[in-house]
Amino acid sequence: MSEIITYKDAGVDIDAANAATSRIRKLAQKTFSQHVLSDIGSFGGMFNGLFPGLREPVLVASADGVGTKLKIAFASGIHNTVGYDLVAHCIDDILVQGARPLFFLDYIATGKVDPGTIEQIIEGMTRGCLEGGCALLGGETAEMPEFYHEGEYDIAGFIVGVVDRHKIINGSRITAGDVVIGLPSVGLHTNGYSLARKLLLDVAGYRIDSLVPELGCTVAEELLKPHRNYLPALSRLLEHDGVIKGLAHITGGGLVENIPRILPDNVDVAIGEGSWPVLPVYGLLQRIGNVPLDDMRRTFNLGIGMVMVIAAENRHLVEESLTTVGETWYPLGEVIPGEGKVRFV
Repeated sequence: MSEIITYKDAGVDIDAANAATSRIRKLAQKTFSQHVLSDIGSFGGMFNGLFPGLREPVLVASADGVGTKLKIAFASGIHNTVGYDLVAHCIDDILVQGARPLFFLDYIATGKVDPGTIEQIIEGMTRGCLEGGCALLGGETAEMPEFYHEGEYDIAGFIVGVVDRHKIINGSRITAGDVVIGLPSVGLHTNGYSLARKLLLDVAGYRIDSLVPELGCTVAEELLKPHRNYLPALSRLLEHDGVIKGLAHITGGGLVENIPRILPDNVDVAIGEGSWPVLPVYGLLQRIGNVPLDDMRRTFNLGIGMVMVIAAENRHLVEESLTTVGETWYPLGEVIPGEGKVRFV
């Protein structure tokens, strides 16, 4: 009689996947609104597409991952932050066009499903969705034996938001004389981790649990600082038609690569050197690797996670709104005639 071999023998545990789904359902249901018409476990997530408050609703979608920040989660055993990072990053990506999030979908792939780890990841996603007012509508957990190293996984997020057509923010109205304002990050967010890990762990020889006096925390604590969701800071301003001319989410490529994505080709942005406090972690990284300034500017956000362009006459309104919600801001510079680039002056 031949040996009986099951799917579990091949490395896929359906019971573990079902246990994970049960935990996910309880967390995701906390994010549901009256617009959600399905439950976790359905083949597809259903969302009511009626927007009676909008004249001409436009859907805005985006997808992203967390990159090698996940390596810090693996090494530290802390998995309840990267899910939040993923949601926040996706929210910010559609926020720059004036969209408010409607729902979020996730994809988690791993070699072996650990329901406890999956629950931690989803707990972070749930916090992010609740903060952004969007539903965690569904997702996929894929168990792929021998594809990932033990204890490792990858995550991706997919978000859909909506904006009234006349409120779309696309940078087309930016002109010379406009003001550039920066909102601070709290750390690396989700970019530059391959370089940061190399410098801190390989070059400097720190361990993941090493306390770094210059940072006032451990390596893991610094590198797991959350990717900010800027919707709470900007929500009030989105209601003022036309006040925000442009928004740039400062991700991979830093200020140098991301601000030009919203600029007309006849203007530049002039940013003042020293116009915001660069976070201590960046000074440390630059010294450890003697990293050229140009590389720092193209790899990291350097302490600015979102950039806003407004007309000079609206500056008081914007600063008052940011102050009201407890948001810190920095006047980075101004828009000048040019060809769609960033200059440091």
